[in-house]
Order: sequence, then C-alpha cells, then structure tokens
Amino acid sequence: MRVANLDGRAVLLGDIRVLDIASASAGRFSADPQSVYASWSELCEWGEGIDVDRHPRSVDVDRATLAPPVPRPGQILAVGLNYAEHAAESGLELPQHPLVFTKFASSLTGPDAVVQLSGARVDWEAELVVVIGTGGRDIPAGEAWNRIAGLTIGQDISDRDVQWWGASAQFSLGKSFEGYAPTGPAVVSVAEIEAGHDRDDLRVSCRSIDSSGQERVLQDGRTRDMIFTVPAIVEQLSAIVELQPGDLVFTGTPAGVGQGRTPEEFLTPGLTLVTEIDGLGSIRQEFA
Repeated sequence: MRVANLDGRAVLLGDIRVLDIASASAGRFSADPQSVYASWSELCEWGEGIDVDRHPRSVDVDRATLAPPVPRPGQILAVGLNYAEHAAESGLELPQHPLVFTKFASSLTGPDAVVQLSGARVDWEAELVVVIGTGGRDIPAGEAWNRIAGLTIGQDISDRDVQWWGASAQFSLGKSFEGYAPTGPAVVSVAEIEAGHDRDDLRVSCRSIDSSGQERVLQDGRTRDMIFTVPAIVEQLSAIVELQPGDLVFTGTPAGVGQGRTPEEFLTPGLTLVTEIDGLGSIRQEFA
C-alpha cells in the first residue's frame, strides 16, 4: 500500500492512477493525509491489496501535483553521520550514539519540486525516511518495525555555510530553508516493502542531470551499512522523545555528498537531482 497526498487529500498511489481514500472507503477514513497515521493498522487492513490502477473510482495523476505525503508532522527528527564512509568523508569520528537534529516542517515539499537555492554551498543528502505509525515511548528495537507505518524517500538538502555558522553548528537552520525537505512520492507500507525487498537492506542512490542532459551518479549506498539501524534509531529516540503518529525520521545519508569531495561540489541553478530507493520509487528536484 502506498499513501500519497494529492491536493491535500489522502490517496492510494498506483503506477499511473490514484484512489481517493475517504471517498473509496465511504468516509471510514479521513481525507486529511496527516490523520491517516493515527489509524494506520485499520487503513492497511482496508487498503493492502487494492489494485489502484484498475479500481473503477481511480483517476490519472500528474506526479508534479503530489504534495508531501506527510504534510504536517508533529516532529521531524534527523540522524547525522549514520554511515561510516560518510563520517570518514566528513573528517569526523564515528558517533557512539545517534547524532540527532531537526528539520523544521516548513521546509517540507513534494516529491517533484523546483527548489530555490539559498547560497553557493548547498549540498545533497539522499536519505531513507521512516514514518512513525503507533509511536510511543521506550520502544524496544525488537518491536520497532511494528510501530512504523512505512518508509518514504527524502533529501536532506543542506546549506553548508549556514550549517556551520559560528562556534556551534546550526544544523537545523542550515537544513530548513524552503523546499529543503522534499519527500515522497508516497509512504510505502512495511508489508509492501517486505513483499519485494529486504527492509533492512535497501539501495539508496541519487544522480544529477545537468542542462545538457548529462547524468552523474552522486551517491550509491545501502541501508545495511547504517551505523544505527532503523530499529536501533527508534529505540534510542523513543527512550527520550515520545514518538507520535506521522512523525518523520530521516535516517542519514551514505557517502558521496558534495562537501566531502575534493574539490568540493555543490548544487547549481539548472541542475536536476533524482533520488531513488528500492521499493519506494524516486523523487526529483530542479534547482533555481
């Protein structure tokens, strides 16, 4: 099951069509895409297995009209330096505990978006994003996947100049300009991911496309190489923070960011960035 956000309404996403959840369920579930996570188990019982593209009430969809699948999360938590090779390219030691910051919700945008660059040193970071379902406190790692609604794709776009303002890092500000948290195209249920992939070993990649159409692979990693696995992240976060339905957790980026290159490279106007994760699809940003 894939849940997306079309014009502020929760929809099931097929390959080429969408199905309005509230209408198709005769009002059993809310049209509000943020509200579905509070009743995720019931939604899965209803929606898993529906063939959206063949459903008589489904309609065609233009991907460019999709909004963030989780539009108003109560919390966005992000983990830094969660891949050893990324820590090495950053010149930093491996963390002993998850390094956590936030991206403010006003930075969210949809899966296919035009993003205005905030400066000359804006970087890319392809990430697997966890969407919390049941939530709670003190969730043991062995229970974590049962508390997760699904997964989606994110880019943790980062203004490196703002990120490193002053004597103390400003991660949250540097990563929260308008459009700097593209997510989507949908939240894919754990059951659907498991039907075709190993949920603990997903390929995470991104590539750039310049104005001439030339493509370059920028990042190509696997979630099995995370320092802190998805269950470990949920366990350690929930020991401190109460996780709530619809919260987003950015889980870190593999090696290949622009700041870690010699010489450094950053996003430029006219460049397109395509990010893909096994079983989740792709998102696409054009930079202006």
